[in-house]
Amino acid sequence: MTALLAILVSAALVNNFVLTRFLGICPFVGVSRQLESAAGMGGAVIFVLTLSALVTWLIQNYILVPLHIEYLQTVFFILVIAALVQLLEMLLRKFSPALQKMLGVYLPLITTNCVVLGAALINVQENYPLLEAVAHGLGAGLGFALALLVMAGIRERLEQAPVPAAFRGVPITFIAAALMSIAFLGFAGLKI
Repeated sequence: MTALLAILVSAALVNNFVLTRFLGICPFVGVSRQLESAAGMGGAVIFVLTLSALVTWLIQNYILVPLHIEYLQTVFFILVIAALVQLLEMLLRKFSPALQKMLGVYLPLITTNCVVLGAALINVQENYPLLEAVAHGLGAGLGFALALLVMAGIRERLEQAPVPAAFRGVPITFIAAALMSIAFLGFAGLKI
């Protein structure tokens, strides 16, 4: 149980995919303009990351390794991620069309979000057992959502702040992201 918690916290804070590994920057910057859309995207990524960690682990260990076709790993993983994103898109279309419209192009882009594929590949690289792989996927999703929500809160406040004209928009967003990254690197000293 302690190992699962350590993996979850490590993926969310210490090795945050956005702020310390610098994966998933495009949706991080693109969807973090408003808290509502950031929360929706964060929930969507948590869903896809957790389920893809489960399914890709099963495919790796019960199909690819026994058949000695590990070289097809990336293709299989991307297919799984694309199928999960399609499932999520259908669920959102049915139960929350407003959220689906708000996420717009970023929802299908979860398929190519390197955070999702990166987490699946790290699970294989670290040779995690099933529960640890799922905990890592969940932690990566929670870390992505946390970074997205914090950035959305900062950007909403920056809209009201007296930012010099040269720094408005993208420049101040990147400065805020850099400062967040530095802050998250402080978690690297934690002993769990």
